[in-house]
Amino acid sequence: MKFLLITCSFLSTIHAFAQSRTRLFDADWRFLKDSTVTAESRDFNDASWRKLDLPHDWSIEDLPNQSPDQVAGPFSRASVGATSTGYTVGGTGWYRKAFKIGPSEKGKTVSIYFDGVHMETDVWLNGHHLGYHAYGYTPFFYDLTPHLLPPGQENVLAVRVKNSGKNSRWYTGSGIYRHVWLTVAEPVHIAPFGISITTPQVSEKAAQIQVVTTVENPSGKPVPITLQTSLIAPNGKTVGKNQQTITVRANGQTEGKQLITIANPQRWSPATPRLYQTKVVLLAGKKRLDSVTTATGIRSIAYSAQTGFLLNGKRFLMKGGCVHHDNGPLGAVAIDRAEERKVELLKANGFNAVRTSHNPPSTAFLDACDRLGLLVIDEAFDMWQRPKKPQDYHRFFDEWWQRDLQAMIHRDRNHPSVVIWSIGNEINERAEPSGLAITKKLTEEARRLDPTRPVTEALCVFWEHPGKVWTDSDPAFALLDIGGYNYEWKNYESDHQRHPDRVMVGTETFAKEAFQNWQMVEKHPYVIGDFVWTAMDYMGETAIGHSLLQPKTDKDSTIAVFPWPWFNAYCGDLDLIGFKKPQSHYRDVVWRNSPIELAVHSPIPAGMKETVTNWGWPDEQPSWTWAGAEGQPLQVRVFSRSPLVKLELNGKVIGEQTIPDTSVTATFTVPYQPGVLKATGFENGKPVGSVELKTAGKPHRLRLKADRSVVRADRNDLSYVAVEVVDENGNRIPSAAVPVSFQFSGEGQLAGVGNANPTDLSSFQKPQKSTFRGRCLAILRPNGKPGILTLKATAPGLLAGEITVSVR
Repeated sequence: MKFLLITCSFLSTIHAFAQSRTRLFDADWRFLKDSTVTAESRDFNDASWRKLDLPHDWSIEDLPNQSPDQVAGPFSRASVGATSTGYTVGGTGWYRKAFKIGPSEKGKTVSIYFDGVHMETDVWLNGHHLGYHAYGYTPFFYDLTPHLLPPGQENVLAVRVKNSGKNSRWYTGSGIYRHVWLTVAEPVHIAPFGISITTPQVSEKAAQIQVVTTVENPSGKPVPITLQTSLIAPNGKTVGKNQQTITVRANGQTEGKQLITIANPQRWSPATPRLYQTKVVLLAGKKRLDSVTTATGIRSIAYSAQTGFLLNGKRFLMKGGCVHHDNGPLGAVAIDRAEERKVELLKANGFNAVRTSHNPPSTAFLDACDRLGLLVIDEAFDMWQRPKKPQDYHRFFDEWWQRDLQAMIHRDRNHPSVVIWSIGNEINERAEPSGLAITKKLTEEARRLDPTRPVTEALCVFWEHPGKVWTDSDPAFALLDIGGYNYEWKNYESDHQRHPDRVMVGTETFAKEAFQNWQMVEKHPYVIGDFVWTAMDYMGETAIGHSLLQPKTDKDSTIAVFPWPWFNAYCGDLDLIGFKKPQSHYRDVVWRNSPIELAVHSPIPAGMKETVTNWGWPDEQPSWTWAGAEGQPLQVRVFSRSPLVKLELNGKVIGEQTIPDTSVTATFTVPYQPGVLKATGFENGKPVGSVELKTAGKPHRLRLKADRSVVRADRNDLSYVAVEVVDENGNRIPSAAVPVSFQFSGEGQLAGVGNANPTDLSSFQKPQKSTFRGRCLAILRPNGKPGILTLKATAPGLLAGEITVSVR
């Protein structure tokens, strides 16, 4: 029997950077998009360059005005990424920042850390080349100390970023799109990502916390130091301490290992994401050399085919979704609040787990998963040696895979939310001798770097190798701790018969097969979870989730990707601005989070039929507002786990249907007339849940709703303002498509606008956007000063809406 017990306690990295030793280095950069300049010299004149703050993504910004049928907003028909990257444009960009060190920082070690830059990145300090980093998703850092000028003199950091060619299957963004930090420390200091925290034992009554601290010493002689480590409970009280003296070897690193035992630990889980703090202080005699405090979650994981996935000793079913890293109207910029909101939306819509497809996410995203409680499959690569696009990461894999895997695991190993490492997704060579050799190297390296978590890889049918059959995947599965299945739930049971100890997870599944997939998870312990493709809409892979009307006499369409003006994959449970799509309502019933839901299909013209892609969903909405369709028969679907459902229109029973155990759907045909459509579920003759859809009236006004009415005076905070077209009674009108203009004032900026329309190529940054399904979105960003943010929205023929957000 294959059984592994894993117990770990973890670092939330943002807290490690929140010390006085480390500060955000995001403000006051200069930027130029230009592939012809050479701007690494300290004396280069950048006075005419644009001033901006990081994180920054130039691919989401409007392109210069050209022919509207060729260029719109940030989109261009000439985009080399085309449908893959949603017609956005890369290129070469330069960033420069001038800074000084103070007198108190003389003699210190100064380093710079980049959390993510897309993609090929060269960095210079005062004209000295510090290094090159190929991958667009892993962190990297450089020691600035050898090339720094004395205190008071101006240093210049220059960064060149190249995001050109066909290098991705989705929208990547371009530039320094995640945070940059500067660290100033004593020469003898805690190494970057030099704290590893695990728990050899965790139970309800006690936990052992092991802290391994790596200390760097650049001097030519050994240095004796004392490590003081404290564990601080969520209530702020210190609950454990350990002190140890070690000698750090000359010109190198030395590890200190400490064990702290506490009683009655508050264990971390998605339901109770309780975080401790681990504080490590470095002393030389009585002199304090360094200190790092990291957020820590105590929890245990275990898995086997017989017991399933255990979190803190109890079986845990992963209700998962895959996400790409973009933040809709903001592009790839990983502003802390944007990453946090994404996690909030996933949690609010039933997800308890996420797969970061197909790359490591930002530190801010994982910090939010820690705080809010969301399990993570942390994924490294989308390709190995063989390309999926001509200029993708395959060019760098052989030279860089080990460094990039280490960068991901060292950065992320202490997050309690991360429970599985993934080494790849749908790798072309996955089951061939070369691929099996790589799988072995990657899994062994992942286990060496972190023996506390299982390793998976997402495998799919051999669509690129017609001669292979599914069982040819067996050698690849044999090298993994958990087998990742992309769209292959029908093979779970037969594979279990052949390999009864194999643990399985649905790393990608279709939304329209959610019920079948979840049945497998509930029924079989060896299937530990289901991750839909995708939890949220994303840019690129244009239209893979579309539905299409075509003549009934035509053969069903097999087109999976549509070209311009599509820019959005449109396959998410949630749309591009974060609101529920019909498949999310269906999933609420599948996951037993809602007793009953309703969806009404849009009218289908006579002689036409609808075809839906594998990733798509029928063109239906939870709406009973269909002006112009009076008298037409509309398809109404009721989603419920009740054995009997009843449908009523304006108080009159339309019909009743039984729902067998093999489904959660009842389908009715209802001639449309305005009013109230109501569905009720019954068990043992008693109603157990109901849902109503009401016909909305005529468009009357714009209603503005902020997700938070008070934000911090911090560039990393945001307020998301939903703009809705409503009737006189405040009912949103799902069919309303009106142009909205914004007027903004106050201590901040209008950071972005958006809607859920997958073919609206208009700007994300100009103060106007049309509503789609009665809604659009405006994103407000503080400038760092206290005050008020005021947003007014107007549309022709409607009463204006206005809202204020306090900045404190």
